[in-house]
Amino acid sequence: MALPGVQVLFAFLLVAPFNQGFQRVSDFERKLYFATLLCTAVSSILLIAPSMHHRLLFRQGQKPFLVSTANRLTIAGLSMLALAMTGAVLLVTHVLFGAVTAAVTTALVLSVFAAVWIAVPVRRRRHLARASARQAR
Repeated sequence: MALPGVQVLFAFLLVAPFNQGFQRVSDFERKLYFATLLCTAVSSILLIAPSMHHRLLFRQGQKPFLVSTANRLTIAGLSMLALAMTGAVLLVTHVLFGAVTAAVTTALVLSVFAAVWIAVPVRRRRHLARASARQAR
């Protein structure tokens, strides 16, 4: 599900330097753009990798390996996507409104990613572990 979003962000980032206004970005914004582009590329690689692994190992009796590896690659890919999206928000906000607004907005975006993508499932995982431990007693 995340892959189309990564691909759209990657396409946007690939064409951005060819727009006339891109020449007016600061050195910081240029470096931030490049870091965001690389995060997006790595995210794409990680999110597409499970499909390639599955194709190469199809009918080889590697289902547990594939499921485990796909899970880790997807978590890593989504983590890179969060960084890429945060970098894109930082870049656009910095260009439009300056450093202070960009810093505040970026901190809020990172907080939402941390809460929704990490804190909620980790909290649920801990709850399930406690419930399982109680049942085992």
